[in-house]
Formats: sequence, C-alpha cells, structure tokens
Amino acid sequence: MIPDSTVALSFDCYGTLIDWESGIVAAMQPWLERAGLSLDREDLLRRFGAVETIVESETPGLRYPDVLAETLRRVAKAAGSAATEAEARAFGNSVPDWPAFADSAAALTKLQQRYKLVILSNIDRTSFAASAAKLGVVFDLVITAEDVGAYKPDRRNFERLFADLPAIGASRSTVVHVAESLFHDHGPAQELGLPSVWIHRRAGKAGTGATHPPIGVQEPALRFESMAAFAEEALA
Repeated sequence: MIPDSTVALSFDCYGTLIDWESGIVAAMQPWLERAGLSLDREDLLRRFGAVETIVESETPGLRYPDVLAETLRRVAKAAGSAATEAEARAFGNSVPDWPAFADSAAALTKLQQRYKLVILSNIDRTSFAASAAKLGVVFDLVITAEDVGAYKPDRRNFERLFADLPAIGASRSTVVHVAESLFHDHGPAQELGLPSVWIHRRAGKAGTGATHPPIGVQEPALRFESMAAFAEEALA
C-alpha cells in the first residue's frame, strides 16, 4: 500500500476524479450532429487525445478552454467538416458541464480525514473551480497548468508541486501521486521517482481513450479501478 510516511496525496483531476471522456463526447455532439458525422465514442476519444497533446505541447501557455477550442477545430478539419467558431468556443467552455465520477466526492471526503489533498491538473483556474464544486472537498493545494505555464507530462508541473508542498506541511518525500493517465502522470512520476497510484478508470476497455498512448511507461504496482476501492485500502 502507500507508504506510512505519506502526508499528502496529489491528484490528477480530469480522467481520475472528473469523467472527462463522457464530458468530451457530450460536448462534441452539437458539432457531430450538425456535420452529419457518425463517429463512435472510442474513435472520437482517440482523435481528441491525439490532437490535444499536440496543441498543449505547441502552445503550453494557452489556457485550457482555448486548448479545447483549437483541438475541436483540428479534429473537425481532419474529419472533413470544419467546426464553426461558436462550436469551438462552446466546446472550450464545456468543462463545467463535465460530470464527476460517482465515487469521487465520497472517496475524497474520507481520504481528507488522514491526508492533505492536492490537485495537479492540466486545467485553468476558472474551469477547475466549477469542477471542484462537484468534488465535495476544499483541496489543501491546487496547481493548474495555467499556474505553471505548461501541461503535463512536462516536468515543470511536478517541480511546482514539490516546491509548493512545504506550504501545507508536506514534502517531496511524503507525497504520493494518484492518477489515471499513464502518459500525463505516471510517466513523469516514474522519471522523477515519485510514488504513484493508478486509478484505472478505463479497465476493460481497449486503447487509451482521450489520453495520448504512453511510451515506455511501466504500469504502477498500486492499481485500483475506482476511487472508492483506493480510499478503502488507503484508510485500512
């Protein structure tokens, strides 16, 4: 299980606590319906994941709503049916509508009885505030891509985490990272020697969904298919 010395848990948010794949698919429907396209869920998510990572790497200082808007523009162009600017803007502003996983709020409430809770997310402050309202806790520390000026898997996000932990009474040696994405989170965590827990929300599904496929990343030894299962084990 996680080390007894653990003081803080840092969480990825989208894909781990918030069901971003359902949110993405729902927010793309107006464009798909107007364009008369029939793309199944997994194909749509794969297209999104391939493009979003490129946009983030090309423009690391771009706020996430603008990343989403540009991602839809490129996905639509590749599919042969350009998105309108209204569709791109609506998709960019859709994060507040993305649902939380059903077990996230209860699990976080339980975990906060023992641990400091941190968000380390590829998001902007305004969008996260809307998501935070769905998660039922006040996080002890929030670090967004907007704060860092870069998107995971860039190491600068994790370096910011290490730098900010002392403010909440934790340190690099007493934090464990909890995330779904092997590409965005577990890869850099492994490179930096940061212990991590895999919340494998896509267990039983083929591919990596809305997440870019990882290269050379080892599957973490600590793996759970839900936040509920992780919280139960972490507090045992």
